Amino acid sequence: MASLLVLSSSSFTSHHFPTRSSHNRHNSVSNFPSFNTNSIPQTLSPFPTRTRLLPTVPNSVLHQNSKFRLVPRTSVKNTDAETKDSSSSSTNLVGEDSAVFDLEEQKLSSWIYFTAILGVVLFILDVAWIDNSTGFGKPFVDALSQISNSHEVVMLILILIFAGVHSGLASLRDSGEKLIGERAFRVLFASLSLPLAVSTIVYFINHRYDGIQLWQVQDAPGIHELVWLSNFISFIFLYPSTFNLLEVAAVDKPKMHLWESGIMRITRHPQMVGQVLWCLAHTVWIGNSVAVAASFGLIGHHLFGVWNGDRRLAIRYGQDFDLVKERTSVVPFAAILDGRQKLPKHFYKEFIRVPYFVITALTLGAYFSHPLMHAASSNLHW
Repeated sequence: MASLLVLSSSSFTSHHFPTRSSHNRHNSVSNFPSFNTNSIPQTLSPFPTRTRLLPTVPNSVLHQNSKFRLVPRTSVKNTDAETKDSSSSSTNLVGEDSAVFDLEEQKLSSWIYFTAILGVVLFILDVAWIDNSTGFGKPFVDALSQISNSHEVVMLILILIFAGVHSGLASLRDSGEKLIGERAFRVLFASLSLPLAVSTIVYFINHRYDGIQLWQVQDAPGIHELVWLSNFISFIFLYPSTFNLLEVAAVDKPKMHLWESGIMRITRHPQMVGQVLWCLAHTVWIGNSVAVAASFGLIGHHLFGVWNGDRRLAIRYGQDFDLVKERTSVVPFAAILDGRQKLPKHFYKEFIRVPYFVITALTLGAYFSHPLMHAASSNLHW
């Protein structure tokens, strides 16, 4: 449910090396016994050299031919200290550095557009879906409720529909963007996913205590603190692409990113990990069959997303993704513990960034606004 709350990418530069036989090299020296070879440019030196220049290879060739496997750097700066750092440090990333926010690169006009688009989207969502007098949200939920009197079954159906649309459109992204363009496909994706996400969230809030009570531990010492901390941590595992708000709103052209730094060093699928943490925490706290059903559906959807996400990135990025996959893991900290992921010296700095401060503030805000969320959902009578 944490992910639901968020919804709402020349030729070779040729270097010609003169070739000489050992006989010719001997003759050239013997003919000029006093020749000072130190004054000769390196490319004309008659003596063998250990310096070897590599051709510049475009990324398209790198994906097709493993013989020319060069690791591009994300920064042109390469100090001695960076060279001595781990091979997976930010200077050696094949993927992108996540959660970067440079205030100097922000355009005021872009954020004005974002605010305007957000307002328009929320207005349309309210009129066309949320408002019971004009929207289709209540008839949609009522129709599903006719299938079964079980809240657990309806909960699973809602998640299944959302997961099918969300993951289905994600799988069609490459062909869809070629057909209608990146921005138009993003609008289509959001237009179908967002209403379904809202319905799933509202139904869960309204019926979270309607199932069969399986256990009751809310009064146990330390449970509230454990659940609160687990929920807080779950939002830190948000997928880095959700930080790119201008792309989410299609103000900037949406891209499929290959992230590698920050939370990706801990797990290659942070949104899945965050969703599992959220589900486990809420299931422990609520302790009934509706919570179990919701957790079962959401965790299943995100486990499918692990396979589907890796498949899509492999198609898009080829050998670059293979390299990222080799030094990351799905299970949190697994690649770090077995030595495939070597954290840079100042790893913590990859989290001291504006998006993570914003997420922290929003997470705290969501916690304190729970009563408002419950009241708003109950007024919908879904």
